[in-house]
Amino acid sequence: MAEKKLKVNIVLPVYNEEEELEEHTLRLRDFLKRSLGDFSWQITIADNASQDKTPEIGQRLAREHPEITFFRLEEKGRGRAVKAVWQDGKADIYAYTDIDLSTDLKHFPPLIKSLREGYDIAVGSRLLPKSVVKGRTFKREIISRGYNFLIKILFQTRFSDAQCGFKAVTKKVTHELLPKIQDNEWFFDSELLIVGEKFGFKIYEEPATWIDNPGSTVRVLGTIKGDLAGLWRLFWTKPWRGNNGF
Repeated sequence: MAEKKLKVNIVLPVYNEEEELEEHTLRLRDFLKRSLGDFSWQITIADNASQDKTPEIGQRLAREHPEITFFRLEEKGRGRAVKAVWQDGKADIYAYTDIDLSTDLKHFPPLIKSLREGYDIAVGSRLLPKSVVKGRTFKREIISRGYNFLIKILFQTRFSDAQCGFKAVTKKVTHELLPKIQDNEWFFDSELLIVGEKFGFKIYEEPATWIDNPGSTVRVLGTIKGDLAGLWRLFWTKPWRGNNGF
């Protein structure tokens, strides 16, 4: 009897992405068909309160392609969208990638397979020696490195890149760790890794090939403010206290 394939749910959190949604979703679908045959997978478009044609496009893609589903939230927040799908409990592995596909899709198979091999959380990293980053401005590079250095100073963590929008987790993580993650915005990524490492979850880092998307809708100043507020909250609340953390 053939071994049952693990189920993987890959989330695309989107907000007002009518220009890229169809092309990039189908590019991801075609890649997964070629490269992730060892798993049973589906793509979930998680729309968090888009006000353009994103919902219409997402619903049409779900009708036309059985591997794609559409999920709509009426509140904004990338973290909120990811958590809503990850908590459904129907898959063995959950992942997400930003819709701009800045991280090369070739990294998906090692990311997913690392969880089958015993890791709990798998992330792409732009800050490892073998990472390749193209098109990023010097200013954003300094901000990113400074932010990740601050995390290491405050929390004595080992992972290198908290912010890359390319992550996967096991069902165990969605059950045990996700309820402890408070942030519903961009700090979700950092909180997942900081709290996850402090609770003893094993983290795999994949050196990523990453190309900056100049059309990204991310607002740097607002994201920085939210990230710093999140770090301040974690530093004082330490939700891992009493679980072999400091």
